[in-house]
This record gives sequence, C-alpha cells and structure tokens, in this order.
Amino acid sequence: MTDRGKCSFVLGIEMVKDEGSVTMCQRRYVDGVLKRFGMRDCKAVISPTDITPQLHQVTQRPIPTLRFMTTATRPGIAFTVIYVSRFMDKPQVEHWMSVKRIVRYLHGSKSHGICFKLDDKMDFYGYSDANWAGNHVNRKST
Repeated sequence: MTDRGKCSFVLGIEMVKDEGSVTMCQRRYVDGVLKRFGMRDCKAVISPTDITPQLHQVTQRPIPTLRFMTTATRPGIAFTVIYVSRFMDKPQVEHWMSVKRIVRYLHGSKSHGICFKLDDKMDFYGYSDANWAGNHVNRKST
C-alpha cells in the first residue's frame, strides 16, 4: 500500500479540511446534477420544499440522483426527496417544478455537507430539519 497524502475525494464525496474540522460535501456532484438537468444558471432557493402545492405524481429520472445525496452527505433533503418520489407513476408539471426546486436548493447550498469537528472528544450529534416544519397546524417537523 502506498501513502498518497491527504484524502480529498472518497467515492465522489469531497473532503474539505479547515482548521479544526473536516466537511464531507458533494459540490462536483451538484454541479453534475445541474448540468444534467439543464439548470446550471438557475436561481437558488433557501429551502428544498415549497410546502404550498399538494403533489399527486412525479418524474422518475432525477429521483435516484437525489436519493444518493440524501444518504451520502445531504440528509436535510431526505424528506422532500422521499415525499416527491411517492408520486413517480404519473408525473405532472407541478411535480417537475418540485424536483426543480430541490435542485435549485442544492445549487445555492453546494458546499453544505456533513462536518466533523477535530478534537479529542468523540461525541456524535446529528441535526436535520428534514421536512422544514411541514406540519401546517403546529409547524413541527416530522
């Protein structure tokens, strides 16, 4: 085995080391998603979900691409991607709009990922507001 220095990419996941932390993100993957769906110049949004439309069906192609990100470095989009994927058998225009919103959110948050602080403590904490307070009655997240 040969030492090739510090790791910068593992299975397509970028390792960004700052003083005191290492962040796993997928900037190149997001760039590829934007290119693949013709959205490189799209306007970014601050959340992956527009909670006003009620979805009834969705387009299949982007869903596996987005699902990979939910398990690799972006658990915060998991609720939205899973919710949209429920409606894959008869896609409508509003469903494609929801998928595009997720991609627009990724465009504006390319460097977001999973951050590990480098210190002597080995405590592990995870936070995610996966459905962005989707309960319309009490605004709680599921």
